[in-house]
Amino acid sequence: MRAFTRLTAVAAPIDLPNVDTDRIIPARFLRKPRSADYALFLFHDVRFEADGSEKPEFVLNQPAYRSAQAVVAAENFGCGSSREMAVWALDAFGIRAVIAPSLGDIFHQNCFKNGLLPVILPAATVASLRRQLHAAPGAAVTVDLEAQTVTAPDGSVHRFDVDPFRKQMLLTGQDEIALTLGHETEIRAFEARQAREMPWLVAE
Repeated sequence: MRAFTRLTAVAAPIDLPNVDTDRIIPARFLRKPRSADYALFLFHDVRFEADGSEKPEFVLNQPAYRSAQAVVAAENFGCGSSREMAVWALDAFGIRAVIAPSLGDIFHQNCFKNGLLPVILPAATVASLRRQLHAAPGAAVTVDLEAQTVTAPDGSVHRFDVDPFRKQMLLTGQDEIALTLGHETEIRAFEARQAREMPWLVAE
């Protein structure tokens, strides 16, 4: 998992509330293996026409936002069914942070597990951010995980909360598996001691 420390990047505004995971990645793509091509699945049905051509009105197809690495969304982004692939698609496109007033609970957790930073800010603050991005297409925001701040295009700074454990995992680029493997020596020692002291627990 890639570490997240500080990001200054173009941010794309998405004004529609309740963008569910099926919109982020349609269900028919869920069996596809994770690869570089996963970026093509992101917002597929609202991003592309039936013939595969781009819909010019969709925000990520507009020249100013093609290099976006952050999304500033409306309420309840990532709601709906549980699918980690929604985060995979955002990651494959290059999105590293999602800023919103609220996020789907499972989507929120999946972001942390895949190196994306989910940032929750007050609705009025997020609406102001989106207005600034619309007013200056291609404008950047800065998301600083260590300081727990978002700096808007107009220079205003907004502090966000984040779980200390999740913060540390992102800063070090560790998921739960990597964290566990970091204690492999202690785990092996425990298993050896248990086998000696409680041999009846060890399968033949």
